[in-house]
Amino acid sequence: MLTLNNLSSPGANKQTKRLGRGMASGQGTQAGKGHKGQKARKSGHVRTGFEGGSMPLYMRLPKRGFSNYRFKTEYAIVNVGEIDRVFDGGEVTKDLLCDKGLISGADKNRPIKILGNGKMSKALSFVGIDKFTKGAADIITNAGGKINS
Repeated sequence: MLTLNNLSSPGANKQTKRLGRGMASGQGTQAGKGHKGQKARKSGHVRTGFEGGSMPLYMRLPKRGFSNYRFKTEYAIVNVGEIDRVFDGGEVTKDLLCDKGLISGADKNRPIKILGNGKMSKALSFVGIDKFTKGAADIITNAGGKINS
């Protein structure tokens, strides 16, 4: 009977290669490390990018310009069409967007940006929303809505 204590599959327990155990083992003398050199020593590892003492490539290449990537602001994005589908009327706030499921996960802690994808048929009032695209602001005002920052 097959139970957990006698369960096995071929190749599940591979034996480790025994290095430096005599010539008959096939891995004697240099034990797979070749002839001398830094990599044959017991502490012969070198760090990534090390080029034997010559100037490494990452130090030879020029470093130019400025990248704002580390400091950029990431927004939680919501489309006008999704808001129109979920809300019937009244105010639209960050808490209500979270409750209705339009914002979830890490986006709950980010500022909100409303995009102009979709149509709006209801007059909604937006309170405490951080950014609007021009298209989204036009759609909201044309539908009779208000933007209160």
